[in-house]
Amino acid sequence: MLDKSSASIEHALSAIEDNATIMIGGFGTAGMPNELIDGLIDTGARDLTIINNNAGNGDTGVAALIAAGRVRKIICSFPRQSDSHHFDAAYRAGRIALELIPQGSLAARIHAAGTGIGAFYTPTGYGTLLAEGKETRTIDGRDYILEYPLRADFALIKAHRGDPWGNLVYRKTARNFGPIMAMAATCTIAQVAELVPLGTLDPEAIVTPGIFVQYVVEVPSAQKGAIV
Repeated sequence: MLDKSSASIEHALSAIEDNATIMIGGFGTAGMPNELIDGLIDTGARDLTIINNNAGNGDTGVAALIAAGRVRKIICSFPRQSDSHHFDAAYRAGRIALELIPQGSLAARIHAAGTGIGAFYTPTGYGTLLAEGKETRTIDGRDYILEYPLRADFALIKAHRGDPWGNLVYRKTARNFGPIMAMAATCTIAQVAELVPLGTLDPEAIVTPGIFVQYVVEVPSAQKGAIV
């Protein structure tokens, strides 16, 4: 029987090396896999390209990864908010590159990678700096730009419960980017608040099927009752 459960975060992250492209789930702090990110820092991997909705909050999660000097480039929708001081400092010093993508386009590009869509047209960003160098087309009298799938070597996501086959269920808004990132990465590593025996999860409630997950690790310290 295929068992994707990992005995430790260290083991689950052992394949990540320098220059990897990594998707990290989370919308702000909701659904952010903080323990996996701390483990990623411990691996020592450098020059990483990080794909996330934003560029970190406060001193934890993606912000801690940036503060540790491990991120070469970040691809996100919201790089600046009131507590994004680590990104601000790194960007102003020229230590980190930024690719800005509108939030809907970010989600659509990740989804396209996971579902085998070669490219798609969207009106979002047309006529702005974000459209520079991109193919454009007029469809039914409306102008569009061509966007391509966004893939990653790894995805680090957080779910509420999981089983040994890697099937996952989420809690409320903590679900956010997790399901589509799991589909768009070569290797998905999920941390769960509770790892349950096979057959415990209601098949109708499973959001991410185990076929998209390579490692699942239980983190009992993660808040089981909170959205984050």
